[in-house]
Amino acid sequence: MRRQITIEAFSILGDFLNQFKSESSEKNNNSLNEGFYESFTSAIYAAKIHNGWFEEEQVRRAVTSLSNWLTVHILTDWANKYPEVKTANTVGLIMAGNIPLVGFHDFVCVLVSGNKALVKLSSDDKILMSIIVKMLIHLNADFLERVEFTEGRMQNFNAIIATGSDNTARYFEHYFGKYPHIIRKNRNSVAVLNGSETSEDLSALGDDIFAYFGLGCRNVSKIYVPKGYSFDLLFESLYSYKEIVNNKKYANNVDYYRALFLMGGNKMLENGFLLIREDKPIGSPISMLHYEYYEDLEVVKQELIDKESEIQCIVSKENIQASLSLGEAQSPSLSDYADGVDTMKFLTSL
Repeated sequence: MRRQITIEAFSILGDFLNQFKSESSEKNNNSLNEGFYESFTSAIYAAKIHNGWFEEEQVRRAVTSLSNWLTVHILTDWANKYPEVKTANTVGLIMAGNIPLVGFHDFVCVLVSGNKALVKLSSDDKILMSIIVKMLIHLNADFLERVEFTEGRMQNFNAIIATGSDNTARYFEHYFGKYPHIIRKNRNSVAVLNGSETSEDLSALGDDIFAYFGLGCRNVSKIYVPKGYSFDLLFESLYSYKEIVNNKKYANNVDYYRALFLMGGNKMLENGFLLIREDKPIGSPISMLHYEYYEDLEVVKQELIDKESEIQCIVSKENIQASLSLGEAQSPSLSDYADGVDTMKFLTSL
């Protein structure tokens, strides 16, 4: 299938997905509506039943975010940076399920590069991806030959892209290390504050922390703050996110880690829906934010370089390793490749 035909199919899909920003979003005249509008609406609700983390608001956010990529102009400009493959390879995709449609970017890369996708969905995120593939096949039957789902052992593939935890990554390396591969491990994101941040800045940081309940690799799990930093304005600015605790799974995390650290005599700050604790690790439990004081920003910069393999992105008002502005962690572009590995370069070089 020619690249432009693939792009056109994804652009129609993107126009369709853009209708689901909220329940009150206006319905357009997309060609997929007649056969799929009601079923996709049902899938949004079914996702929450299947996975308690997938609240409707979070699913709609993920769907809308993806739709922003899926235009002919954006896809074409991005794809034209890479050659078209002459011979299609079958690429195994082992997808994570921590946030809705988290494996979709890899899926787009495989198909737009001209390859075939052998997809193993996470048990936590099976519903949405399945119906999306049905829509693509409806748009062009050639996708029947280019997308295959598997629930068993991966077989008959030429390369692999696998995403999981540090533990599963060792398993992936053992079984797939002899094939061309991209294997991703745990990563988290950090924020570096300098004390000049306004309430608006810190409220924007709240989105970096709380989007998708903090389950994504682009979620900020640790902040670096100057020595003597007062957390009063931070707590005040994050208060608008208090409804997050209405999710039972998130609330259970708050209760569990509050009890765990209090029983251990650990010092921490909290506001009822977020626990803040001074600690060195980049990664923190869901519902908890680690912080670390610094006296010299240059020392922080060097530490972040040393821990580059643990970090997905950095948000800050300072210029630190191509850092993003506060509030931008959850708005990646098509060229923002996970772990800094250019997926399209990998796929077009097989």
